[in-house]
Amino acid sequence: MIDFTLSPSQRTVLTTASNFASTVLVSASSTYSVPSTQRARFLALRPFYRLAVQHGLLRAQMPPSLGGTGGSLLDAALLVEVLYAADTSVSLTIFSTGLGLSPLLMAGTEEQKEEFLKPFLSGEGEPLASLVQSEPGGTANWLEKGGKGLGTTARREGDEWVLSGEKTWATNSAGWDDRGADLQCVVCRQAQAGEAQDPERDPKQDILVLLVTSQTVADNPPEAYQVLAHLETPGHTAVSGPHVRFTNFRVPAKNLLAEPGKGVEAVAQAFTASAVLVGAMSVGIMRAAFEAALKFAKDDTRGGAKPILERQSVADLLIGVKMRADASRLLTWKACQALEGGLGAEQAIEAKIFCSDNAVKCVVDAMSAVGMSSYSSASPFPKLMNDALCLPLFSGGNVGVKRRQLERLFLADDYQPWASTYQ
Repeated sequence: MIDFTLSPSQRTVLTTASNFASTVLVSASSTYSVPSTQRARFLALRPFYRLAVQHGLLRAQMPPSLGGTGGSLLDAALLVEVLYAADTSVSLTIFSTGLGLSPLLMAGTEEQKEEFLKPFLSGEGEPLASLVQSEPGGTANWLEKGGKGLGTTARREGDEWVLSGEKTWATNSAGWDDRGADLQCVVCRQAQAGEAQDPERDPKQDILVLLVTSQTVADNPPEAYQVLAHLETPGHTAVSGPHVRFTNFRVPAKNLLAEPGKGVEAVAQAFTASAVLVGAMSVGIMRAAFEAALKFAKDDTRGGAKPILERQSVADLLIGVKMRADASRLLTWKACQALEGGLGAEQAIEAKIFCSDNAVKCVVDAMSAVGMSSYSSASPFPKLMNDALCLPLFSGGNVGVKRRQLERLFLADDYQPWASTYQ
């Protein structure tokens, strides 16, 4: 039986998220938009992040078996949609910590989980986590045999791994003080520093993941970890995704999360789950755009005798926005069910592509319905557009990564197009 009725616990998630959005996030943008730099804006959202921790939004991303309060992937998608509709920068910072913890939750030993999850389960402070994979030269083709592969390398020396290389776009990775997040899951290639990738070797065999804490950074010389730049972005203007450099950076051997040959699987699992949540983020933006445009269209006549919603062209635009938002939400929910049900990643990938592409179109159509007033920075639409434009590009770009993943699925001899649809 197909039933889209939310359970009592899921309705509680919606209520909790709506209350946090209306009491906390409602004032976030007006606070963090004042500073003139990305770094200063990121620091300005810190009090809102602290409140998120106190309200249990980090624990909600971890399973009860480890001390968290998290439920199903659908529960997470419900939470993401509501919070993202209210504020993207604070929400992305919150959920990027969840992404940063994902490899540890999925691949860590019991000892590693016991040690490294403590600050995130406490409900106190402002602990940040980050999945550190992207590099300045791009990583869309990082596993292609014969290619350059990852530039960030790690070599084993006694009881330590020595890490060298540059990373960028990893949300939260520098922490609040530019001395590293509370936990970074750093994806790297086993090799000597500067050593080229063997063109005859499968790159997957050499990929590993190291756990780097703020204490690890403190235990290294200052020059071993440097923040080279804080990248300014037109959307998500208070999110930190810095350009950083590791130089002969020493990590205890016990901090090896995924050994060479197993790192790709840990990273893939994390980004597959996050694909569904990007779908929910996209629905949040569509939702915000629709609600703002609908209110305008009901209230404003644009000099005429009746509200512009009664003009067929305006109504048709908003009907399209509403239908795409609803379709995107249902695809996201189905993707959650398929992924948790062991039916593969296909619908998760589809949700990321379909929803994020439609988020951009929906904001454009909402702006078209409102007209020139929507281009004013005093309206919500320019911010929504700049935020929406990021979604098809990050967490595995739709063109360079996600569509190529679907292409590989289609090419498989045993591919069954509707296997996850009817189960």
